[in-house]
Amino acid sequence: MAVIVRWTAFSHSSLAFFPCPSATARLSLPRRTFSRFTRCLSLATSPPAYPESGDPTSSKVLLKGMEFTELEKWVKSQGFRSGQALMLWKCLYGNNNWAQSCEELAGLNKEFRKMLSENSSLMALSVKDVLTASDGTRKILFTLDDGSVIETVVIPCDRGRTTVCVSSQVGCAMNCQFCYTGRMGLRKHLSTAEIVEQAVFARRLFSSEFGSITNVVFMGMGEPLHNIDNVIKAAAIMVDEQGLQFSPRKVTVSTSGLVPPLKRFLRESTCALAVSLNATTDEVRNWIMPINRKYNLSLLLETLREELLSKHKYKVLFEYVMLAGVNDSMEDAKRLIELVRGIPCKINLISFNPHCGTQFKPTPEEKMIEFRNVLAEAGVVVFLRLSRGNDQMAACGQLGKPGYIQPPLLRVPERFQTAV
Repeated sequence: MAVIVRWTAFSHSSLAFFPCPSATARLSLPRRTFSRFTRCLSLATSPPAYPESGDPTSSKVLLKGMEFTELEKWVKSQGFRSGQALMLWKCLYGNNNWAQSCEELAGLNKEFRKMLSENSSLMALSVKDVLTASDGTRKILFTLDDGSVIETVVIPCDRGRTTVCVSSQVGCAMNCQFCYTGRMGLRKHLSTAEIVEQAVFARRLFSSEFGSITNVVFMGMGEPLHNIDNVIKAAAIMVDEQGLQFSPRKVTVSTSGLVPPLKRFLRESTCALAVSLNATTDEVRNWIMPINRKYNLSLLLETLREELLSKHKYKVLFEYVMLAGVNDSMEDAKRLIELVRGIPCKINLISFNPHCGTQFKPTPEEKMIEFRNVLAEAGVVVFLRLSRGNDQMAACGQLGKPGYIQPPLLRVPERFQTAV
């Protein structure tokens, strides 16, 4: 049965899809319909994160959903001292402890542990499975309290750097045409605790094998800036000097280009920003990244130029997934040089990772190198990013599990019909 899609906002941040037996499988998304969707998107707000509990019927507070000042205030409200809040914080995030139960809260007195067991929860996620790719990359499948599944990737590197790629949503509303997660649609935002605990689990499970987990990238499932409240808070917990102690320069939040929350992120967070660009013209970006119809290239890049004027020694990372015959011409390379001119930046050229049902093909390696050389000769700082974990569907753009009913594949512009 083919699918027709009715874009209906149950809330400011969710969409509904309905099957219809008479529809064709590939449909063009009407511009006016997308406009209604993006107006809703711009109003979307994250659910309040404090107090937060993984189980909506539970009155227990999820400890990993609070920054230290909130945790301290809550501990004091329960009749205990600030010093005990700091000891608890270090049990959760420091001292190579990463406690997940009250029995693991070493050094806390009996009365304090009793109060915590009665009034709080230390875990927001449970491990469903861990998959190992041939290159050593690990994909962790986590189950949420409502039964939803999210995926987190741990990427070891010979140079002593190990990165954890965390998810911020179950699914994604952006409908980027080359992304497997986008085939899911948006199902829910992750809470602060559900985001933070992915990094905690990565350290707990793999520090003994890989050494320190040094980097965090918000490049898993979801559009991080669509869940900006919880993402900013989770990033702040990750870089806390008494906690997980990630360097702000090594925590990178990626976005498809939501301009208003992008401005907020640059003003409120000390962490790094990555922008998924992937095209050098509005024609192509409107097709492969429909958010561009709301915030086009000119608006996105001019916003970055203006906002980065006030940030010292700050470079944005542009991500550019290379799609054969779509965005990988030498003319694209020359346009890209002009687009990023005046923006302190570096560029990652990313090989497209195929997945079930995709209409795109990866750019050959020789052409990626040629593309890179054009950028480098113009003085652009540019890197080729190799695929990791793709034999376990753990590579960039491969996470998630779409259901039977999916968001629409958009109409391919006529001049790209032969490329897909």
